[in-house]
Order: sequence, then structure tokens, then C-alpha cells
Amino acid sequence: MKSYNVCLKDTAKTFTKRLFYSLFDCEQEKAHGKYLEKKFLKIVSKLDVENGEEIWKKFKAELPEIRKTLDLDAIAFESNDPASHSLEEIYMAYPGFHAISIYRLSHALYELGVHILPRMMSEYIHGITGVDIHPGATIGKSFYIDHGTGIVIGETSIIGENVKIYQGVTLGGISVSKNLASTKRHPTIEDNVCIYANATILGGDIVIGANSIIGANVWITESVPENSLVTYQTEIKIRPKKNGI
Repeated sequence: MKSYNVCLKDTAKTFTKRLFYSLFDCEQEKAHGKYLEKKFLKIVSKLDVENGEEIWKKFKAELPEIRKTLDLDAIAFESNDPASHSLEEIYMAYPGFHAISIYRLSHALYELGVHILPRMMSEYIHGITGVDIHPGATIGKSFYIDHGTGIVIGETSIIGENVKIYQGVTLGGISVSKNLASTKRHPTIEDNVCIYANATILGGDIVIGANSIIGANVWITESVPENSLVTYQTEIKIRPKKNGI
């Protein structure tokens, strides 16, 4: 019976937490710099990833740019959410921003050819925030997630800049088959699109055109032109009570 290094889940969890802290806190960066490298090399060694030291150097060199991109994400949160009081609140207390942060870190590793560790990172933050973003997805700058719980963004999704997504949104595949592994299975969302709660958009050929608004609860399996408003209409009847009923 083959043995798997499932205990690495705990190591990856601690690595991810400290990596997140170090990205935004200079004191944490100094305190945990050597620890992060050591744990990274231990994890990728257990996962039979070659050239771990070279990958770590490349990943570390990307961290300043990742931080700049995340600062733009934080500004998007502050600009779009009337409930926010400061940028500090975004960094400290917003689960959507936390999820995006771990996505951007895991995506950088994914692009460097590391696959299992980024997945463990994304599952760690999925468990905390309820936001499931595959590290293979491509997401542009100034990305805003409101509330976040229940969001699913598939591996081959492409999201442009200044996109807003609300809770319960799914960017998924229209069918699930292993032979589609190398195929684009998830939608493309162009710049300045807003997708409201519980909308479901399925299919690798689907493009949501720039500047469009996708209303709550819609189910989309065909492309939407630029500057569109897509809504789901249902009839709601409100009647007065009679005899207390």
C-alpha cells in the first residue's frame, strides 16, 4: 500500500500563514525569512519537485510585484465597499482580500511549475473563507470580492481588471471529463464586469464582455456582449394579511 505525505497539509498551512504575514508585515518578513525558505524546500522535496532552491529564488523575486498588485486589490475593496472604514481594515479583516492574497501567492508558484503546494495553499484559505480559487486561474489587477462565501473560480478562468464578484458566484465548466484537462473549460470575464450574488457562468468558450453587469441568480452558458445587463426575472407577489393569516 502506497504511503502519502498527508502530514504536509499542516506544514503547508503554517507556511501559507507566515508567508501571508511576511508579505504585509516587515517585522514578520525579517523574523520568518529563513523559516519560509526552509519549509518551502522541505515541502517541495517531499513532493518530488526538482530545482527547489531555484524555484524559491524566482518566487521570492516576484513577491514585491505581488505585493504591489495586492495593494491595488485592497484599494478596490476600499473604493467599492461602503462598509469599509480604512485600508487597514481591508488588510486585517476582509476574508475576500485574504483569499485573493493567497490566490496571488499560489498562482505565482503554479506558474513556476509547482502544482500540489499551490493547491494545498488554496484549500487552506478555502476552508477559512469559503472562497475557492484554483491557483491556475488568471486574474487581473484591482479584483474585488464582496462577502465571498461560496465563490468558485475554476482553473482555466480568465478574469480581467477592475472586476467585482459577489458571494455564491461560480465560474465553472459546463461538463466534467478528464480528457478535457488541457482544454479551456472555464469562462473569460473581461474588464470592469460586475457579477452579483449566486450567478453561475459555465463553459470555456463563454466570454462576458467588458463593462457588463450580471445580475443575481442568473445561469449563463452563452457569451454576453460588452455593456450588457443580464438579469433573472421572477414574479414576486406581496399581499396584505387577512384575519392574521
